[in-house]
Amino acid sequence: MTFVNKQKQRKGLSRLWHAAGYSVHGLKAGWTEAAFRLEAVVALVLTPVAFWIARNWAEVALLLGSLVLVLVIELLNSAIETVVDRVGPEWHLLSKKAKDLGSAATLLAMLLSGGIWLAALYHALLG
Repeated sequence: MTFVNKQKQRKGLSRLWHAAGYSVHGLKAGWTEAAFRLEAVVALVLTPVAFWIARNWAEVALLLGSLVLVLVIELLNSAIETVVDRVGPEWHLLSKKAKDLGSAATLLAMLLSGGIWLAALYHALLG
């Protein structure tokens, strides 16, 4: 049996180590995307705010988790767009649909995060 990908042959800590390296490469690739950079900067700015407005660790986790969710979905959206562009640069209805679905997922994650943050701010400042 011939393996094309050496990662599939690795075991234990070696596999984990190399997988972590691939993840770092993915984060670097994500950083080349303007939307991901903007969302990452917003997350960095809001991180200390989460500790200020939250009343307990669960609220901090919810606030920060919602920000991380937006970043995760943005990375997946970028991956979808990259694969679609790899398949071909010409316009196709299925390519448009795939990109639109990824964009919709990002929008929903942002709306969820925004709702969580607005509710937390309301309770911290007015509640």
